[in-house]
Amino acid sequence: MVGTAIVKFEWIGYAVALALTLAVFKVYRGFPRKVLKPDVFQEFQLKEKTELNHNTAIYRFALPGENDILGLPIGQHVSIAATIDGKEIARSYTPISSDLNKGYFELLIKSYPTGNISKYIANLKIGQTIKVKGPKGHFKYSSGLVKHFGMIAGGTGITPMLQIIKAILRNGDDRTVCDLIFANVNEDDILLREDLDELAESEKERLRVHYVLNNPPEGWNGGVGFVTADMIKAWCPAPAPDVKILICGPPPMVSAMKNHCKALGYEPAKPVSKLDHQVFCF
Repeated sequence: MVGTAIVKFEWIGYAVALALTLAVFKVYRGFPRKVLKPDVFQEFQLKEKTELNHNTAIYRFALPGENDILGLPIGQHVSIAATIDGKEIARSYTPISSDLNKGYFELLIKSYPTGNISKYIANLKIGQTIKVKGPKGHFKYSSGLVKHFGMIAGGTGITPMLQIIKAILRNGDDRTVCDLIFANVNEDDILLREDLDELAESEKERLRVHYVLNNPPEGWNGGVGFVTADMIKAWCPAPAPDVKILICGPPPMVSAMKNHCKALGYEPAKPVSKLDHQVFCF
C-alpha cells in the first residue's frame, strides 16, 4: 500500500507539471509572434491586390500564422528583394499596415517604368511570393518624441508618414501634433486621400493635411506647383528643440526640401539621417 501511494503521489506531480506546461503553451500560443528577421530574407505569399489607380496598388501578403505580426517598429521599413535578369535587386518599402494587423502586412507600391522591384511586384499573381527582411532604418517613433512634426511627402512617400500619424492618433495620451504637406502631380494621384481626410476630420487638434498639386483642377483651394519654402513656413512648425521635420519622396524633391528647411533656419539635414536630427529624411 505504501508503494502504491508513493507512485500515485509521483503521478500527481507529473500531472501538475504537464498541466502547467500545457497552460503556458496555450497562453504563449495566444501571443502574436514577430516574423521579421533582420539578416535573413523570408518569402511571403501575395494574398490580395487592391488597385488604386493605373499604376498604384495595395498588396497584402500573408504571414505564416493567422496570429503572426510583422514585428516592425513605427517609422522603420523592410527590404524587398527579387532576382531580375539574373541579379538580386533590393529596395526599401514602408508597410501601411501595423502590428495591430495580425496574419498579414500591406505595401502601397507605385509601379514606375524604370522601377525593377515595383514592376516585379506589379506583375505578381495571387499565390506568388516576395522576399522580405527587416526591420531597417534609423527612425523609431515613441510617444512624446517631439511636440510637433512637420511632414513633407511626395507620392508614395506618404507611407512612413501615415504609419507615424496612425500610431500617434490611436494613442489618446499622445498629444503630438502633425502638419502634413502632401505633394502630387494631379488630384487623382493623391494616394489614400479618404483615409487622410477622415483622420484629419476626426483629429483636428492633432492632424492637419495640406495638399499641393502641380496640375490642380479648376476650383482647387490647396497649394499649387512645387512645395516652396513659403509653404513650409506657413504650414509647418517653426524651428525649435521639440520640433522635427520629416521628409520622404522622390530624390529631387527631398533635395529641394532639405535646402528649403536650411534656409528657414532648421538644422541642416545630414547625408544619413538619425533619430536625433531635426530634419529627418526617409
